[in-house]
Formats: sequence, structure tokens, C-alpha cells
Amino acid sequence: MIKENAIKIFEQKQVRTHWDEEQEKWYFSIVDVIGILTESSNPRKYWSVLKTRLKTEGSELATNCSQLKMHSADGKLYNTDVADTEQLFRLLQSVPSKNAEPFKLWLAKVGRERLDELEDPEIGIDRIMETYLKKGYSKEWINQRLKSIEVRKELTDEWENRGVKKGQEYAILTDEITKAWSGFSVKEYKKHKELKKENLRDNMTNLELVLNMLAEATTTEISKEKKPKNFAENKEIANQGGTIAGNTRKEIEAKTEKKIVTTANAKSILKTKEEHKGIKE
Repeated sequence: MIKENAIKIFEQKQVRTHWDEEQEKWYFSIVDVIGILTESSNPRKYWSVLKTRLKTEGSELATNCSQLKMHSADGKLYNTDVADTEQLFRLLQSVPSKNAEPFKLWLAKVGRERLDELEDPEIGIDRIMETYLKKGYSKEWINQRLKSIEVRKELTDEWENRGVKKGQEYAILTDEITKAWSGFSVKEYKKHKELKKENLRDNMTNLELVLNMLAEATTTEISKEKKPKNFAENKEIANQGGTIAGNTRKEIEAKTEKKIVTTANAKSILKTKEEHKGIKE
């Protein structure tokens, strides 16, 4: 069982959810989730007792859970305790219920796999390949995707060497590169493809992926030569690397008379692939 499937189970059981576009996070009504896991006739009271116990144990879930206004059965809006995905899985670990057991087993399996990958990174690569194949991606696309991970790692290593801070500064520079080559910021690009939490690169066509790699690889090489001393200089180089790939995009579009940055995402691409396969059969 993968995380996406686990979330879908909750969605099918009418759990109230909220998508925060700014944070790019799903939030789930804790009371609704408790109701599904425990089958309690009074999930609100169950959560109240559980929250008190978690607070006593020093759990961050009980102290850091947010509240959002959500519609109740009477149609009115009330402040409701909500959990993001990470908090949701922490909640699953605290509920003694047969319905929660499959999730607990899955979490234990993921933890073991992660430890295996730390000891032998090659296992992680094999697992990534297997996951993409199961989703229906072609081996050619997967090879490019794995190469894009390598290119990205070289870029982030270079940023680290130049004193760029992980998190917000990485995100700003990535935005700079992406906008320079594609015309969209990362958030705009994802919206263009109707994505939410999904990985943008997993939803790129072969050509989009190649141009994104070109932009990042070029940025890395320029940075190595120019050795930027501050964030402003890193940002300028990010723009330069993205612009070179952007010029390539424009040349290809001029020759083919087709837009490279499209609304196509993994769902539509893989669906089309399956339809073509069905016609051939």
C-alpha cells in the first residue's frame, strides 16, 4: 500500500478535506478519520480523550494540530481540528484499531525500506525504477527521469558549495531557472498541468524533462566557472542557465510550430498510452 492509496481510502469514506494552495498541503478532518478508524459512535469524544493522552505523552500532534472552518452535518461552518499528511500518519500510529493496522504495517515497511536504501543506495534506484514501471511509464522516460535526478543533485551540491541555504533559497533559485526556460514559475507550471502535491518532473513530457535538465546542468556549469559569492549572484546565474534552455525551447517551437510546455500531465499521458495499446490489441 502506498501513501496515495491510503489517502484515497479516506477520501472515499467522505473525510472532509482542504487543499492549501499556498503551502501545497492537504488537510484532513481528524474527527472524520477517527470515525473511520475506530467506528466509534462518538468520534469527537474519542478524539478529545486521545488528544488529552497525547498531550500528556508530549506528542506534537496534539499541540500543533491546526483548525480550519469546515461544514458540519447541519450545513454550518465550525472550527475543526485538522491534520496534514505527516500528522495524519502519526495519528494512525496512536489509534489501537484493526482498521489502522494495515497503515501501521505499511509505515513499518516504508521505514525498513528507507534504512535499506541508506545502507545501499542502489536499492533505492532499483525501487524507483520499479515504481515508475508499475505506474506505466516507459523505460526511455524512466532513464531520463533518473538522469534528471542526477543532474538536480549536481546542481544542489554546487549551491551548497556556494553557501545557498536549503529550503526557501533553493526554491527561489529553482523558480528562477524554471521561469527562465518555461515561462512559468514552479507553482504556475503545476497549475498549468492541473497538479497539486504531485511532483512536477513526474508530469513532464520527454522534451520538457530534457529542457529542464539542460537548464539545471547549464546553471551548474556557469556557477562552477563564475563562483558566485552571494545569493544575488547565484540568482543571476540561475536566470542565465534557464534562459539558455529557454532560447532552445523557443527555437524548437519555431521549427515545429508546437508548444513544448503543455497541459499534459502523467495522468493524461499514461491514459493516452493505454488507449493506444488497447487499439493495437
